[in-house]
Amino acid sequence: MASSAITELRQLLNSTIRITVADGRIFLGSFIGTDQPMNILLTDTQELRLESPATGDNREDNELCSGRFVGQVLIPWKIVRKIEVQEPTQSQQRTRTQLDYDGYIL
Repeated sequence: MASSAITELRQLLNSTIRITVADGRIFLGSFIGTDQPMNILLTDTQELRLESPATGDNREDNELCSGRFVGQVLIPWKIVRKIEVQEPTQSQQRTRTQLDYDGYIL
């Protein structure tokens, strides 16, 4: 039987997760799992940075600049500083078995 921690982790599958890493980057994507050492796997991921509009310095108190699409990423657990889960609205809730019009799995 799975432990309560594993059960809670499974409930987060396909949720939108925002992960802040040690160098200040932020990854925003769909959580699809972890590996044995708890590295985090995201798909459909955007990479964002905090930058000062005037200087371009990376600092905590600045606004997000536009990022880039990085697709699927594996984020090492040892560089993770913060994880946030976006609460889905009713219209955003989908399962991986729903098909769109092109036949792709969402």
